[in-house]
Amino acid sequence: MESTSHHQRNPKQTPQPLSAKCALGQTPTLKEPRLIDDWVLWLEQRPQEHGRTTALIRPWGQSDHPPQELTPAPANLRSRIHDYGGGVLATACQDNQLLMAWIDDVDGCLWFQRWQGLHQATTGKKELSPLNPPLRLSKPNDAQLADGLIDLPRQRWLGIMEADKRDWLVTFSLNHENQAATVLHRPADFAGYAILSPNGDQLAWVEWQQPAMPWEASQIWWASLDPAGLITSSACLAGSKPLDHKQTSVFQPLWLPNGELVVSEDSSGWWNLIVAKLTTDPAVQPTWRRPWPLSAETGMPQWVYGMSSSAWDGEQILTAICDQGSWRLSRLADDGQISTINQPFDDLNGLQAQEGRAVAIASNATTSPGLLELNLNCGSWKHTPASEPLLNADAISVAEPIWFEGCHGQQTHAWYYPPINGSKGPAPLLVKSHSGPTSMANRGLSLSIQFWTSRGWGVVDVNYGGSTGFGRAYRERLRGGWGETDVTDCAEAALALVKCNKANPTQIAIEGGSAGGFTTLACLCFTDVFRAAACRYAVSDLTAMAEDTHRFEARYLDHLVGRWPDQRQLYENRSPLLHAHKIQCPVIFFQGLQDKVVPPEQTERMANALKENGIPVELHIFEQEGHGFRDSAVKTKVLEATEQFFRRHLKL
Repeated sequence: MESTSHHQRNPKQTPQPLSAKCALGQTPTLKEPRLIDDWVLWLEQRPQEHGRTTALIRPWGQSDHPPQELTPAPANLRSRIHDYGGGVLATACQDNQLLMAWIDDVDGCLWFQRWQGLHQATTGKKELSPLNPPLRLSKPNDAQLADGLIDLPRQRWLGIMEADKRDWLVTFSLNHENQAATVLHRPADFAGYAILSPNGDQLAWVEWQQPAMPWEASQIWWASLDPAGLITSSACLAGSKPLDHKQTSVFQPLWLPNGELVVSEDSSGWWNLIVAKLTTDPAVQPTWRRPWPLSAETGMPQWVYGMSSSAWDGEQILTAICDQGSWRLSRLADDGQISTINQPFDDLNGLQAQEGRAVAIASNATTSPGLLELNLNCGSWKHTPASEPLLNADAISVAEPIWFEGCHGQQTHAWYYPPINGSKGPAPLLVKSHSGPTSMANRGLSLSIQFWTSRGWGVVDVNYGGSTGFGRAYRERLRGGWGETDVTDCAEAALALVKCNKANPTQIAIEGGSAGGFTTLACLCFTDVFRAAACRYAVSDLTAMAEDTHRFEARYLDHLVGRWPDQRQLYENRSPLLHAHKIQCPVIFFQGLQDKVVPPEQTERMANALKENGIPVELHIFEQEGHGFRDSAVKTKVLEATEQFFRRHLKL
């Protein structure tokens, strides 16, 4: 088996501390890979260009060939739908042409362009030629677009528009500029992941309604299309609504060549794939089969568009499976057999497949995220990291899974990264509380974590109750318990490492962003474990968030805390801002002024409350950043300022 990686090893040498600029400042982020004929296409977000995202393409399997940039500056491929975005690209192959539509953040509009030369990848010519200048299909307005597909026979883009406080399923012709959207379907609230059947006469998509988030209760919808592409009939096929007695979540519908529909749903307690043969009669409900039952996940929370964990590879279904916090890649046979594909990466996303080939963004404990290309027919693979390796093998702290007794004595998971300075005694410990809070801590190589371990810190990345990757019951631990379950789990993770002599109890810090920032502040209010903290765009006032946040999460707290405003007292009991007097350790804050999820005023109030109590505080404001920092200079400053703050106040 041929297997290659561009993660080269240098001769062993004494590990040196990793600089903040190397850890965060120069590493691009790869997203939304695609297979198109004999080419691979992907998005690259470049922190050194203030977070600008562009589309790159090169011949399949030729990682040594410089990629061609399809969308040079000032183009910036980014959607802001639901404020978290995703689903920027739509691509198709027609004869010798690449068709690509994208959302450009410069004006928020939908753009389209054609290139020729797809069939020349193996004949010497390794660049595409544009057939026309970019064409702006939509008009600049307040609507947000994303998550589209190209309907080739009808020469249109079909996707989601967020406008007038709701989602719409809309289309735009590929042949005209400055159009108004044509409404195809009006969902009850939110929608996404639309996909056409192989012959184009049926459409499937996902819908969900407040107060549920898509990973709590969502439905798979189906429609029959006439030759013009208009919906003639539609029906809800599976899933649940927010007030149903048993809640079920669905994820990523996928059509098979034989007309069967595959979707991941969690009525069994795990996101598993189910299959049904559909008819064009909406009165005939499909009979769903569950051919591959697993106590593992084939789905993930739909925070952004453009997510994919399953694909048709030309012969079988290819799927990424998350088991105990680690991902593997498997093929699913019609007879229910599951065969694991031999490849070394356990952090996978953006899976796509086509005619015996597959592509994904992949990493593992010693290899940074990069483009994984798999030849499924012979089993070979190639992996191209987003940037040149910065660490030798002996300079990498490899994550160890640990289980400990968390909230209510339940077994809880975390990844522990030991310091690499050879110290055998208790070390300074950084506890990481991931964002979401419905998300998960992955094991893929994180240079920001290696920044700390290279300086003699241990790091524990906690999959507190409510995290994904461990089944619905694990996620449900956070129902009504945000600010308690997560807080207890983070504190107990630290105490478990103190107990086994790996952490110094006087040098324990905690950090988190967004929801992880809330957990960080709540840990300071309601436990005495931590001696310093760092918060990025942290939620500090639950009552303010319940009354003033963006549409996507407007009712999220109903699940996490309790129904608002009926249970206002719970919100007040758990809001760090209202318990700032209990915080006795130094805190450093980072906030973007363009943040629509956590208003800057909330962070300023929290910092001022601590200052008034005589607590050492630093507040760093970034004028051009929003919810999640993108600029390399900002990321570098955050990491450097955090380390300096911790060193000063923990007397390191």
